[in-house]
Amino acid sequence: MTCIRLMMIVTVALVVSVSACTCRAAEKKQDADAKGFVPLFNGKDLTGWQTTGNWVVEKDGTVTLKPRPGERGWQRYDAYLTTQRKYRDFILDLEFKFGRGGNSGVFLRVADPKSQVNTGFEVQILDTHDKKHVGAHDCGGVIGTAAPSKNMVKPAGEWNRYIITCKGSNLKVVLNGEQIIDLDLSKSGLKDRPPAGHIGFQDEAKNIWYRNVRIKELK
Repeated sequence: MTCIRLMMIVTVALVVSVSACTCRAAEKKQDADAKGFVPLFNGKDLTGWQTTGNWVVEKDGTVTLKPRPGERGWQRYDAYLTTQRKYRDFILDLEFKFGRGGNSGVFLRVADPKSQVNTGFEVQILDTHDKKHVGAHDCGGVIGTAAPSKNMVKPAGEWNRYIITCKGSNLKVVLNGEQIIDLDLSKSGLKDRPPAGHIGFQDEAKNIWYRNVRIKELK
């Protein structure tokens, strides 16, 4: 065996070894990141959720809204996709995608599923990628309360990721890796909203997709 061939074999072995170590490290990090989180969807159906809307679980586990003909507007509260149980302090981690002009929202601590807007609060989902100056009603904002510090939403058709933390009166929202909301609810117009409630996704009669929705309850 020549020295050159031996060196090539050793180099390949080292590359394989480093790659394997990197993969194991990534797997360990993923496991650590996932510790304490549980999925909110079972990947098959809407068990644990309630709705009259046409929400569908796709083969890959993605949950999508397919509006029926004639459906429109946001005041059809029973069509929102809402958890059957309530949550108090938690970290909600999810991905979402919308089409052009898409509109939805993540509702939190909803006391009455028949009145989400008045008994909970909403972190907006909206196709506002191109806006230079964003407000409370743009993507990442807390409707009627707080604007995102930065416009981090991706263009229509691309997946986005929210990490939303509710702990006591503090609300933190991270969108695509950037913290855009750090709000003390007790010092806002939402100070009278309940400390615990349902989680819901808004039906605006526009196509919206959710996946990898998981939650970690905090003590």
